[in-house]
Amino acid sequence: MNRSLSEISNDQQVQVVGVLQSSLKVKLMEMGMVKGKSLTVLYRAPLGDPIAIDVDGYVLSLRKDEAKLVEVEQINA
Repeated sequence: MNRSLSEISNDQQVQVVGVLQSSLKVKLMEMGMVKGKSLTVLYRAPLGDPIAIDVDGYVLSLRKDEAKLVEVEQINA
C-alpha cells in the first residue's frame, strides 16, 4: 500500500514509489527521491515539521508539505 513520506513513523525504512507532479518534483528527484530508492525516517522536529530522512548515508531535511509529494511503500523486513 502506497503512502506519503509525511505519514511514515520514525525509524521506518521505506522505498520510493514516485513523486507527485508539482513544481518541486525535479528538485525532489535531484535530492534522491527517485523510484526504488530506500529511505529511513530518522526523526521529526517537535511539532512534526521538518522531517529528517537518511538517503544513502546523508541526512535530508524536508518540510511536511514537501514530504507529502513523495509516495513510498513499506519495505518488508
